[in-house]
Amino acid sequence: MSELRLQVKKLFDGKAFVEDKVLTLNAGKLVAIDSDTARADIRLDGLLVPGFVDLQVNGGGGVLFNAEPTFEGVKTMLAAHAKFGTTAMLPTVITDKVEVMAQAAEAVAGLLKAGQPGLVGIHFEGPHLSAAKKGAHSQGFIREMSPAEWQIYQRKDLGQIIVTLAPETVAVEDIRTLVSLGVKVCLGHSNADYQCVKQALLAGADGFTHLYNAMSPLQGREPGMVGAALFHDEASCGIIADGFHLDDVCGQLALKVKPRDKVFLVTDAMQHVGCEQKEFNFFDRKITLTNGKLTSTTGELAGSALDMATAVKNAHLKMQLPLERALQMASLNPAGYINQGQLGRIRVGAAADFVELTEDFKVLSTWIAGHRVFTA
Repeated sequence: MSELRLQVKKLFDGKAFVEDKVLTLNAGKLVAIDSDTARADIRLDGLLVPGFVDLQVNGGGGVLFNAEPTFEGVKTMLAAHAKFGTTAMLPTVITDKVEVMAQAAEAVAGLLKAGQPGLVGIHFEGPHLSAAKKGAHSQGFIREMSPAEWQIYQRKDLGQIIVTLAPETVAVEDIRTLVSLGVKVCLGHSNADYQCVKQALLAGADGFTHLYNAMSPLQGREPGMVGAALFHDEASCGIIADGFHLDDVCGQLALKVKPRDKVFLVTDAMQHVGCEQKEFNFFDRKITLTNGKLTSTTGELAGSALDMATAVKNAHLKMQLPLERALQMASLNPAGYINQGQLGRIRVGAAADFVELTEDFKVLSTWIAGHRVFTA
């Protein structure tokens, strides 16, 4: 594969802003950064930033992963979110039958074996959740771990596995075993008290799924899961910055309290992202998009119609974060959480995954493994 040289007017490398650089790409990697514009092949006039890493993606492009746990389903989701700057993702299986989980695992394993760009693992959000905090998850599928689920969690061909669980429904020994297998255990959809959450963290759980949502709240005499998430510096938190899942002040509070690298943006996107349709079937219900908000026919929030470029914009403008920190929350921080050091930075040796943005956060182009996969 021949080299490709990109002349970049301005870029954010994951740590700092720099200007007038030439990036040399080869075999999916960034192999050099210099200032010699004489041999540049392509000029990019927007702001080039590290590709966005989304660890919670339920659907996109009209596809819900649960409904289409197939090669084509995942590829459709990847293409839909690439239009909004996502260059790496974990397709997410919402609480469902174990057969659906297994089919989703087979799809991801097959694509990873084939070298599918942009796919780095799989996220199982449930089924080991609390019925009291199930949100839009179907109570009929919530269950304890069985040998069938363990067969999936033990697989070594799925990239990075994340399992979101409620610690009051799972034995501490099982959390410890998951962690020993290399699974990232996130806590969520839980009504656990602080001591229960603390024991799960001591067992190796190190993340919280969509902070503030579907978890026991912080109160004066009981910190709950929210209090535990904010208090424990070692744990990371995903947040959905869509203006519906959390108030901007609550987002600012988390960012004020947590270490700089321990909060990352997720979309929790449903199939609405990247398509024009406003209503979709969801198990025995429907999910409707109205003024940017997704609600189920039973009344609760049901995922989001958020994309990562908009999440960055909201973090910067509504949560009043410096642009560099908002960008890190979409790239460097989630990449760090799943131990993917080649993602989230523009540096020699890293993956050639980039997003070119306008000043108002529109995506001009998206690059995955050195290939331009989207152009506005």
